[in-house]
Amino acid sequence: MKIAFKENQKFTQWWLWLILFGIGVVPVFGIYKQLILGEKFGDNQMSDSGLIIFSLFVMSIIALFWFIKLKTEINQNKIEMSFFPFVKKSVNWKDVKQAEIVNYGFVGYGIRLGSKYGIIYNIKGNKGLAIELQNGNKFVIGTQKEAELNTILNKISEQQSKL
Repeated sequence: MKIAFKENQKFTQWWLWLILFGIGVVPVFGIYKQLILGEKFGDNQMSDSGLIIFSLFVMSIIALFWFIKLKTEINQNKIEMSFFPFVKKSVNWKDVKQAEIVNYGFVGYGIRLGSKYGIIYNIKGNKGLAIELQNGNKFVIGTQKEAELNTILNKISEQQSKL
């Protein structure tokens, strides 16, 4: 019997993109006003090169949010997680002491350190697969597919109890 779970998550919250768009408009307007129209932008004007560097930095942050992806794949052999472009993990089930779906509460988005569940990798929501390894390390992979993930965990648990 083949067991498989896949989930891909991206930042899709409308309010987040509204904030990022709002932040991104400022340097674009500054470049337009200062470099194209030749007018002073702001009370304490940046140099042209400073404005360009600042604009590139802001656009890079926005692009980073666009490309961040939390990808989870689980099968009867292992758990694979990628929080692109930062972290990639692969854990064999034999190295897992405990795996359960938890409600970890709102901790923010991204990679969160210092929770009782260890490191939390989260794009949205407050539920995830909490994993404790045999060596004591802990981490959580956020999920939007709680029911499907629970079904897969039950199937894997049944399969491992038969071994």
